[in-house]
Amino acid sequence: MRHFAATPIAEQDMQALFAAAALAPSVGNAQPWRFVRLRTPAVRAALAAHVDAENARVAEAFADTARQEAYRALKLHGVREAPGLLAVFCDEQPAAGHGLGIATMPEMLRYSCVTAIHTLWLAARVRGIGLGWVSILDPAAVAALLDVPRDWTLIALLCLGYPEALSVTPELERRGWQAREPLADRLFER
Repeated sequence: MRHFAATPIAEQDMQALFAAAALAPSVGNAQPWRFVRLRTPAVRAALAAHVDAENARVAEAFADTARQEAYRALKLHGVREAPGLLAVFCDEQPAAGHGLGIATMPEMLRYSCVTAIHTLWLAARVRGIGLGWVSILDPAAVAALLDVPRDWTLIALLCLGYPEALSVTPELERRGWQAREPLADRLFER
């Protein structure tokens, strides 16, 4: 989701989203997610400028001119417009969980954060709130900009708000970038 209505999200709804996310399962019950609400106009402007610069850099990497033009025509974030902006980090050294489940798969902490994001996303949709996950960014630059602890890893930059228009078809599919592929191509048995 990249097109947001200007309607603000009620604080009680934001708190309900955080409460739902906090109930997500996590490895060892470590609860490694750290939510940073981005409310300062200067921070939002700096993030938007960073994402725009990364977006321009990525566009240049397409060798095919037609694909490059198609990419540039896409609206890939709503950092400026979304009423809510949230950075989600993973605390790589959480006190909770006591290391259970991460000795051989430390990435499970990050997967747990993704589960919390997914839970927040579903709770948002139930309330009619849309969510866009911005991934065209440099995680280290965003972490530095937001001045978070060194042992936090950026998992997501999320734009939240009410959709400008409703659609059951993802925007990238509507715009001809990539259609959803058949489940049969993604399901395997052994």
